[in-house]
Amino acid sequence: MKKIQIAIDGPAGSGKSTVAKEIANRLNILYLDTGAMYRAVTYIVLSRGQSAQDSEVLKNVVDQIEMELTPNHVFVNGKDISDAIRTPNVSQNVSFVAMDAYVREKMVELQKKIAGDQSVVMDGRDIATHVLPDADFKFFLVASSEERAKRRQSELSQKGYDIPLETLIDEIDKRDKLDSEREVSPLRQADDAIRVDTTKMTIEEVIGFILERIDSEFL
Repeated sequence: MKKIQIAIDGPAGSGKSTVAKEIANRLNILYLDTGAMYRAVTYIVLSRGQSAQDSEVLKNVVDQIEMELTPNHVFVNGKDISDAIRTPNVSQNVSFVAMDAYVREKMVELQKKIAGDQSVVMDGRDIATHVLPDADFKFFLVASSEERAKRRQSELSQKGYDIPLETLIDEIDKRDKLDSEREVSPLRQADDAIRVDTTKMTIEEVIGFILERIDSEFL
């Protein structure tokens, strides 16, 4: 199979990580969840009782940690923090970390290095616009705030968190605003990306839609 690089962007809860991971699995290529990288930094900062909005703190953390990602796990300095980075507290603060210019520069640098010259499916908010601007295929997944909040609520419920839907909708709207208005690599659809509204689609339908649009020469 020829080298193929697929960029999947979109706001929180649009389904991009679940879809990207399965696409990579079916094509038997590397999957990289870039959002997990920013969550990892956020988790480390918060676990130290520091502010996710302090640039100097963020710089020190990024310069000191060693990060390793696999399709299902995130390790920082040898410790598996895969579950810890998915807590509500991390979700509420990760946008502040992601908008920091220094953090963003270092994370994008690492993402490009990991992608290298190999086949990869990468999801995030600036993959098609900044990380892999020459990706073979670019998709931008969206869904209504209410639907994304319901998905988040279901996910949190399975982990023992009981958070009202209205609270989650408000958090998602605020996060969208922060991600879209940040100065460095804001969330936006690349001009040549295919927009996919997943509001009324199942995960399998989204996966099928994307695979149908990938040229048969790559499969």
